[in-house]
Amino acid sequence: MVKRQVRIVVDPTMCDGHGLCAELLPERIHLDRWGYPIIDGAGIPLSLRDHAKRAVDSCPRLALQLVESDLPAARIARSDRRATRHAP
Repeated sequence: MVKRQVRIVVDPTMCDGHGLCAELLPERIHLDRWGYPIIDGAGIPLSLRDHAKRAVDSCPRLALQLVESDLPAARIARSDRRATRHAP
């Protein structure tokens, strides 16, 4: 079985490290010590999709985008478990 997964990705050549994305989506985006985003590779759950879209739309350099990909259901379940295990 294949499911659609939505992830957020950053174009590092476009990002200037404003950090707004991490403020709007702290569940998936953290900043490194220079202020550049570190994206959690896990899929964006439905409950966070509006927040993710707001982060993408608010990026002043247009460095973020939401992408959809097909992944086997077992792989999605594994990534979701890993994300919840490390969630604060």
